[in-house]
Formats: sequence, structure tokens, C-alpha cells
Amino acid sequence: MRAATACLAALLAAASALPASANDSTAALSTGGLVYVLTEDIEMQSEDLFISLDEVRVRYTFENHSDHDITTLVAFPMPDIQGSIDFMVSIPVEEPENFLGFKTTVDGKPVETKVQQRASALGIDQTPLLTSLGVPLALHLDATRKALDALAQPDKDNLVQLGLAAIDEYDNDGKGMVKHLAPNWLLSTAFYREQTFPAGKRIVVEHSYKPSVGQSADVSFVAPEAQSEPWFEVYRQKYCMDDAFLKAARAGLKPDGGNSLFENRISYVLRTGSNWAGPIAKFRLVVDKGAPKNLVSFCAEGVKKISPTQFEVVKTDFDPQQDLDILILQPREP
Repeated sequence: MRAATACLAALLAAASALPASANDSTAALSTGGLVYVLTEDIEMQSEDLFISLDEVRVRYTFENHSDHDITTLVAFPMPDIQGSIDFMVSIPVEEPENFLGFKTTVDGKPVETKVQQRASALGIDQTPLLTSLGVPLALHLDATRKALDALAQPDKDNLVQLGLAAIDEYDNDGKGMVKHLAPNWLLSTAFYREQTFPAGKRIVVEHSYKPSVGQSADVSFVAPEAQSEPWFEVYRQKYCMDDAFLKAARAGLKPDGGNSLFENRISYVLRTGSNWAGPIAKFRLVVDKGAPKNLVSFCAEGVKKISPTQFEVVKTDFDPQQDLDILILQPREP
């Protein structure tokens, strides 16, 4: 397994802001690239990956080394979304199916993809039941909660019993506490299509989407007492935070114990790239931290700074064995 050694840091000026609770945080969804039926004849010759707070772009070059065309199923699985009463997952696009704004092209031309969504609880697919009740599967939309609240009481009780919904009691109109239903199912979404790889030829597949960025309104790991907490070392290793990065992050501490920075977290699944015939002949990663004053840290080898905000990693014969977690700290607006 390749060692995770490189860590990047950039100094930033402190910005004044009101202190915020460390619990004011959203979770990031781990996204990745294409998945496919394993084949020994199709080589991923290159993968060019760009990751920023606003966009993820991936450009693949494939070559079919066989003497015949190969048509296979290619899919882009969206990250699963687990419902809960306290739903705090970062969803960048308010759409029921394409909640990451996924787009794809082949040799520069847009292609249509099909979509499949499933809702399950306790490992059981309950999509037909929710559909029959007129409940949208997209648990991140307000329309879904409204549809649950509009159900007859026996249907509500049944959904709670099946683990598809949870009772959420709150006062949202000043008339006292009222019981509502919160979606509690696991939503699985995948875009897919059949792709033909012509014999002896190369094709270029590109896709882009908006990342799910987890955020925290404060940076809890820079507090003096944080280093004695059990989670600190795990967090440090996850993002390969070195002393220079920690020193720059601590510069954002304020006399009142607050912090002038906030966290952004992006996760990317790299290991799907190991399903093709052999390693990736040429792999290039560019991470853009967004602004020169931002701080960025992630685990990689051979990192090179190529602009005030961008960092590059280039590999040959790359066989990814671990996924990518990126931490970006931004100054809060004064």
C-alpha cells in the first residue's frame, strides 16, 4: 500500500467572526468515479482528476486491446444517503434524482444515462411501498416530509414499524409541539448506461458533478485540549496534517476560544480505478483549495504546487489502494 506522506499548508491572515458551535456541522458524502464489469481487454490509459469545493471533473482515456468491440454496463453510483431525524448531510443540488448535478460525455459529446433509485430499511427494499403511498424517494427534499405528514395514521404507523420513518416532534408554527414523520430510509441512486469500446481504439469519457462538501462552523482540532482527545490522532492521520498545517490552523484561534476558520471536507473513492485491465498507465490529480489564503491538507505522494491554489500529483502505472480525503480550511467572512 502506498504511503500517505505529503501534506500541504498555506499561511492565512486571521479574519474576525462570531464564534460558532463545533456541533454546527454537515456530513460529506463520499463520491467517486465510474464502476463497471471487470474486463481484461479494456485498459484505463489515463485518468485526469480535478477536485475543488465547487466541482469534481474526471477525464478517462480507455483503449480496447482486443480484436472485437466490447459493450459493457458502465455505472456512476451516487453516494447512499441515510435518512434520520437530525438530517445534516450536504446535498449540493435540490433535485430528486440528480442531486450532485452529474453530467457525462463520450469523445466530447453528451450522452444520456438511465437512473435507478431504491429506498430500503433494515436491508429490505421498500421502494414499491413508498411509491404506492405517493411518497417521494428523495429524502432530502421538503416535499418528502410534507408527503409523509399527509399520510393516514395507519400508514404512518406502518412506516415507523418498518423502520422507514421516525417520529420527530417539534413546534414550527408557534402552536405547540406536534409529531411529524422524518424519512429514515437508505436512498441508493445510480446512473448507468451501456458503453461500447471499439476494437483497437481509444475513447475519452468525461464526467463532472458538484461535490458533497461536509462543513463545520469551527475548527475543533486546533484547541489546546484537542491533542489529548482520542479522536485527534485519527483525524490527523486521515488528512495527513503535519506540524506546519497545524501551526497555520492554530493561527486562527481567537482570545475567546473561538476560531476565525471553518472546515470543508471532501471524500473521493479512488479504488474503483483498480477494476480495469492492469494499473492506470497515467494518473493525474489536481486539488484546488479555492483561494490563496485557504489551507489544504490531504494524503498523497509527490505533491507539487502548480499555482497559488492548485496542487498536482502525477503517477504512472497507478493502482489505487486507498481513497482520498481532503480538508480545506477557509477564513470566515468578517
